Amino acid sequence: GADAAAGTVTVEAGMPLCDLNEALHARGLALANMGDIAVQTAAGAVQTGTHGTGRDSGGLADQVCAMELVLADGSVVECSPERESALFAAARVGLGAFGVVTALTLRVRPAFLLRAREEPMRLEEVLERLPELRAGNEHFEFFWFPHTGRTNTKRNNRVDGPAEPLSPLRAWLDDDFLSNTAFEAANRLGRRVPAAIPAINQVSARALSARTYTDASHRVFASTRRVRFVETEYAVPAEALPEVLREIRRIVDSGRHRIGFPIEVRFAPADRVWLSTAYGRDTAYVAAHVYRGMPHAAYFRELEAVFTAAQGRPHWGKLHTRGRDDLGALYPRFTEAMAVRDRVDPGRRFANAYLDTVLGP
Repeated sequence: GADAAAGTVTVEAGMPLCDLNEALHARGLALANMGDIAVQTAAGAVQTGTHGTGRDSGGLADQVCAMELVLADGSVVECSPERESALFAAARVGLGAFGVVTALTLRVRPAFLLRAREEPMRLEEVLERLPELRAGNEHFEFFWFPHTGRTNTKRNNRVDGPAEPLSPLRAWLDDDFLSNTAFEAANRLGRRVPAAIPAINQVSARALSARTYTDASHRVFASTRRVRFVETEYAVPAEALPEVLREIRRIVDSGRHRIGFPIEVRFAPADRVWLSTAYGRDTAYVAAHVYRGMPHAAYFRELEAVFTAAQGRPHWGKLHTRGRDDLGALYPRFTEAMAVRDRVDPGRRFANAYLDTVLGP
């Protein structure tokens, strides 16, 4: 259901975000912000803290204004800031630990166009200009290519129009052939000959040239990703980002690892969702990827030490090694959230091995 006057929509938990985007667009509505992949279910994305990048708009959970859950005793509960407020605060990013999410009510806005400006930039220039780039753009992110000093930056801002999407040829060349087909081939070569990865990255960093286009917001936010990888991502205080990236660069430059995937950096404002990685602080997200089939454990372990030193919070839905004791110290409302869990699922009907690790048995 959609209530354009109230600026809200209610969606079934299992609806994929890509289908939600099209349904909203048909009604002249849109999500304020979203990540760069849109094939997850609405509930799965919200429950794991999925996010995009934004100066003023946070992750998907921050856009949720009400939820319907089936609790461990079989009862159906609606929660919101006005009704079962503690459950709402704890369960928005709840990992399924508080109940089965069956419906979500999200804040939306009238459909809008985004003008995307993508261009290469030196990493040190990005870090030096970071306050300006973040403040001057509604949605700013960048990809740093390890073993190089190069990045590809992306700035998305609302415009009145007209829409000026990429031509079919340019869209195919950049987003299908280069970003998927050629990138897959480059990673396969790097997996066979790891010593070639630094040279491959130099070529990859130069392959995507500057471009500007304007399209419906969800078509600009999300991209098709066919190259498979494993990933770790941490949320660090935004002010810590430059030093965190310099430490990561020192790790890469040590020669201990050959990393063919770019490191993705995004941003979010502080929110009030108890178990959100952006709770209470302006946040920078640093995501590191390794191509499938290549060794990643030692690399991720070294990165995790850097993130941990910066009081980083791991993404709930990606690889990490942190446990309840570590995480409890990183979330000011963690104890309160666990008290809600004790109340709504005292018998741990929804427990599993991962939840036992991160939330406690």
